Amino acid sequence: MLLKDLKGKKIGICVSGGLDSKTVTKRLMEEGLDVLCFSADLGQPDEKDINDIVTKMEPCGAPTYIVDVKDDMAEICFETIKASATYDGGYWNTTGIARAVTVRGIIREMQKHGVDVLCHGATGRGNDQMRFERYTRALAPEMGVYAPWRDPELLEQFPGRTEMAEYLAQFDIPAVIGMKKKYSTDANLAGLSHEAEDLEELETSCLIVEPTMGVWPADAPDKIEDITLTFQHGYCTSINGEKLSPLQAMEKANEIAGRNGIWMKNALENRIIGTKSRGVYEAPGMELLHAGLENILQATLDRNSFKLYKQMGELISNLVYDGRYYDKTVQAARAAIDTLTESAEGEVKLGLYKGNIFFQSMTDIYASLYNEADSSMEASDGLNPASSQGYADIISVETAALAKAGQFDDC
Repeated sequence: MLLKDLKGKKIGICVSGGLDSKTVTKRLMEEGLDVLCFSADLGQPDEKDINDIVTKMEPCGAPTYIVDVKDDMAEICFETIKASATYDGGYWNTTGIARAVTVRGIIREMQKHGVDVLCHGATGRGNDQMRFERYTRALAPEMGVYAPWRDPELLEQFPGRTEMAEYLAQFDIPAVIGMKKKYSTDANLAGLSHEAEDLEELETSCLIVEPTMGVWPADAPDKIEDITLTFQHGYCTSINGEKLSPLQAMEKANEIAGRNGIWMKNALENRIIGTKSRGVYEAPGMELLHAGLENILQATLDRNSFKLYKQMGELISNLVYDGRYYDKTVQAARAAIDTLTESAEGEVKLGLYKGNIFFQSMTDIYASLYNEADSSMEASDGLNPASSQGYADIISVETAALAKAGQFDDC
């Protein structure tokens, strides 16, 4: 859609309270359009008060609605951890999962207000434009989508931040450009993604990023912190003996892991549109809770089940990155993950130290496949070592035939 296509329609703009949001909102209002603003409360750790967005948008003249989706965000964090669904470079795709929650929550609110067109401020070079488009069409096919930063008219009028600030100044709307940032940040309960600006240069160290949810390992306490995680059906239900909701567990895990310098990840990822992007990611709580679950899964999943589990997690990760969380394929893969993690129950004790997570102990793993007697190198009542001879003979038949046929000559 272009600006001229919006006449006579009610527009719902996804806003953050920043320069772009103010510019687009005021520009559409000056066009005489019926405009409403919406923002999602995702438990952003870099927002002291989410209602500040309302205050920032007030001078533009359009009402702003805050949609609370923190519980939904916590649920998708748990689903992502449960599936070990990391993306390129093994990083937690915090922004990708947040878009699925954001668009669903905002669309529901927009529908209550009779919105005809969702307007998003994603650029024409990134992933989010595709995610906003696809989720809107999946969840509200009757709703149009307008991307101002793909509209030639707005791109010509506002080639940069200076032009945006000058435009807003005509209406006495505050617009601070400030100094050029070292990087941009997108935040939610799951973590923060830092990218663009100086981080686009591969010669730039990831250490320019100032952690928001914790510290770099060098600045973490010089003392091991023990933590006990309890899991049921693949979900963390308590931390250090305290029963918690998913939202509470994520907040607690973020706090504990963050102060111990857990998980700052540099990744060079493959974007939806075919380009590569460099980012530095924080996701301390995700990494901590997954570390506990991974230990239990190693005890409860057999070889083939674990292989299938990894395949389903990778499938989910790739599709969610592409904005396909609500597709049948993802739902089917999640059903498989539910089956594979059904027996993932028990208690795990971990140690945290300067960015490291290490195993301390596991107890009450009722579905564990691990048998000390079978694995022991010492004399035990477990597997009889002599019984392995027959199996060794059987699996060697093919090898002997290959050798006899001369197929190992080049080794």
